[in-house]
This record gives sequence, C-alpha cells and structure tokens, in this order.
Amino acid sequence: MTWAGVADAVLAVALVAPAIVDPAAGRPFGLQAVVLAGLVLPVLGRRHRPAAMAAVVLAAAWLGLLSRAWAAHLPLAHLSLLVMLYTLVVRTRRRVAAAAGLATAGFFGAWTLTVGGSDIGWSLLTYGLAIVTVWLLGERVWARRAYLESVERRAELADSERRALARAAAAEERTRIARELHDVLAHTVSVMVVNAEGAQLVRHTDPAAVDRTLKLVSATGREALTELRRILAVLEAGGPVPPPQPTLADLHRLASSVGGATVRVTGHGDDVPAGVVVQIYRIVQEALTNVVKHAGAGAEARVTVHLGEPGRRRAARIEVRDNGTAGIGTPWLPSSGRGLAGMRERVAMFGGTLEAAERPEGGFRVVATLPLEPARTAFSQPHTDSMDACPTSCPLGS
Repeated sequence: MTWAGVADAVLAVALVAPAIVDPAAGRPFGLQAVVLAGLVLPVLGRRHRPAAMAAVVLAAAWLGLLSRAWAAHLPLAHLSLLVMLYTLVVRTRRRVAAAAGLATAGFFGAWTLTVGGSDIGWSLLTYGLAIVTVWLLGERVWARRAYLESVERRAELADSERRALARAAAAEERTRIARELHDVLAHTVSVMVVNAEGAQLVRHTDPAAVDRTLKLVSATGREALTELRRILAVLEAGGPVPPPQPTLADLHRLASSVGGATVRVTGHGDDVPAGVVVQIYRIVQEALTNVVKHAGAGAEARVTVHLGEPGRRRAARIEVRDNGTAGIGTPWLPSSGRGLAGMRERVAMFGGTLEAAERPEGGFRVVATLPLEPARTAFSQPHTDSMDACPTSCPLGS
C-alpha cells in the first residue's frame, strides 16, 4: 500500500471511529450501518475514481437524511462529503466539482433544517464556510499540481528539443566530416589510381616512365596521409588554428596533378574574400576529380575562373570542361556520389548556382557562379572551418 492509501485508511477510520468507541452513540445497525458504510468506505477509493466515489457518498448522505437513519455519530461521518468535495476539486473537471459542491451545500442545508436546534443560522454559516474553505484549498492544490505538471512538460519539451538539436548537430557534423574526407582523399586517390594503372600499361615499353609515375604516386600518397592526419588532429583536438588556406595560385598546381589540364584566371582577384577563394578551389578540385574518374584516358580538361570587376552585381564564374568520351553515368573509376552534391552544397551556401551536364560534342562541363557583392554575403569573414582549409604545400589532396 502506498503512503496515499495509508492516509486514506487513517482518514476513514477517523470518520467511523465514533460509531465504534463511543458507547453513548450506540452501535449502528440495519440502514444506519449501510448509510455509515456508504459515507466512509468510498474514501478509500477516492483517488482512483473520484466522481464515482463522490456519487456514492452523496447517495448515502441523502439516503440517511430522507430515511432519518442517523445517530449521534453520523454528523462526523458526514464530513466525508467535504473530503470528497476536496477530491473532486483537485482531480476532476470544474463542472463535476461544482455540481458536487451544490449537492453538498444542499445536503448540509437540508440536514441542518431537519435536525433543527437553536443555532440553525450558525450551523448553516459554519457548513457554508467549511464548503468554501474546502473548495479554496482544493483550488490551491489543483493550481500547484497544474503548475508542477506544466513545469515538467516544459522540461520534457526542452529536453526533447535538446536531444533533437544534438541529433541534428551530430548529423551535420557527420556530413561535414564526410565532405571534408571526400575533399581530401577523392582527388589524390583518383590521381594515384590513374597513374598506377597508367604505369601498368607502359611497364614493358617505358620503364623510366614507370619510375617517374611511381614516384608521383608515392608523393601523392604521402600528401594524402599528411592531410588526413591533419584532419584527424583537428577532430581530436576540437579545432586548432587552421593552416594556411589555398589561394588562386594553387589552382595551377592542382591542375598539374591532372594530365592535360590547364587553368586560366581572369578578372580582379585582389579583393576576393578568402572564404570565396576556398570554395573556388574546392569546386575546381572536385570537378577535376570527376575528370579523372569519368572522362577516360587521354582526356583534357580546361579550367576557367573569371572574377569580374568590382561592382554591385559582381560574381565569380568557374567553368571546368573536358573532352572525355566516358559519360558521367559510366565512370571509369568508382564514384561515391558525393562530388556533385558537395559542390551544390558549397555553391548554395554562398547563394550561387551550379550547372553540370554532358557536352553535346563529348565530355562534361561544370559551371558555378558565386556572388561577390557585399550585400549578399558574409564574405568579409572567411566561410571556412578548421578542416576546410588546405595548406599550399598540398595541392593534390584537398
């Protein structure tokens, strides 16, 4: 039994005690016993079915009044009506409690007038004050419980929101890490695979070319490992100061890692924000990676970056096209599917546009635009994080 059940049992015993221990009151029997039981026993179940138990108490009280089945101990037992009224105010709707309050007031009024006595007015006032006091006490307890429940609900809602935000942040972090790993490894590994397979083709006819190619593969692999270690260090340390960011000049070295790729940069580039430069570098890097993967052997790529002139509607235009014969749907090397999606995310982040499609004359073409006007961007601050920068010493692996 719970503490609440023990308290109700003690209350029921207190209400019925006069019938047991007071010799002057006599022993209840017959209808008196039924009325007394109906007044007291429902107190034990008032917390579980308050409306039903209150109805039983009211019925027993009116039965005792109409049949005159009371004795000296019954007035004390009638106080169970006040207990049930308090319970209804605390635990049920206001209409139910109000109806029970009117029935209780009516009963006490009728009972006082029926019993009579010299102090009828005082008795009516006493019972009226008792009913009002019980009602106000119940209202206070109900308000306190409602407040605590509302605080608990708000706490649960806040906790749920925190968990949702944590899940969203974790998902965003996983996406960011996946994008950074793709940026770091996709280009260098693709170059390594292409050079290794090229070395296999000429291993019998040009051993010197094989040696040069293997040295390039080794150097590229070391650069990839260096960049991977840097990213892991960032993840473990929680974000140290980022290394130097790539510049537009690094585009030439990036293109040199892909045989047959040329770069042309035009326009006024001195005032291009560092955050935009990083995105230009990443877009060109991913586009060249796709050339290595999809264009086929012997394909040539051309990179054109136009930065425009200072003005309100200034924008950077990046175009990477190749003359390969393999379509994007038939990759020469396996594809993760993150390349174009990553480029679209980067372009959308800066309010730009991206077009990627096969060329009618053969090959593939990627065109991206990034707005440069001050009103559109937060470009005055580099839009990078600690893993979105590439040291100028690693043009292949970013």
